[in-house]
Amino acid sequence: MKKLLWIGGAVVAVFIILIVIQNMGQSQQLENNTQYDTDDLDSATIDQLDDPNYQNIIMPDDLEEKLANGEDAIVYFFSPVCSYCKEATPVLMDVAGDEDITVDQYNVLEYDSAAYNIQSTPTLIAFENGEEVRRVVGNQPPETFRAFLNGEEAPSS
Repeated sequence: MKKLLWIGGAVVAVFIILIVIQNMGQSQQLENNTQYDTDDLDSATIDQLDDPNYQNIIMPDDLEEKLANGEDAIVYFFSPVCSYCKEATPVLMDVAGDEDITVDQYNVLEYDSAAYNIQSTPTLIAFENGEEVRRVVGNQPPETFRAFLNGEEAPSS
């Protein structure tokens, strides 16, 4: 019985140590957070802070202001816990880089997106003069993202 208690205690201690190490790592990532205006972030968002594919985060107030001023924008609505977003983001950001087009990234896990009628992620919306002109939903092939970013008709499959 004593042996069982020692083993159980060791297992609990290992779990506690792992949790402390993970929290220390996330705290260190939060110290370098320049993308978000809060430190109260979901752990999935914290894990993406250093990911080069998620470096153009736009805050809700900044997006509202941009659109209210009648500016053009391409906004990528994503969630760090969305498996389709994890597949689509590197493809989209590579295409955007190739086309030299800025894509603002809006994290729907952290911020409300109801004003933009986001039903699922990923969703990519083009705004011209502050108004939505087109959108594409779901993980898409590079050709579809390229056409969308350039304002062209998406190639048929």
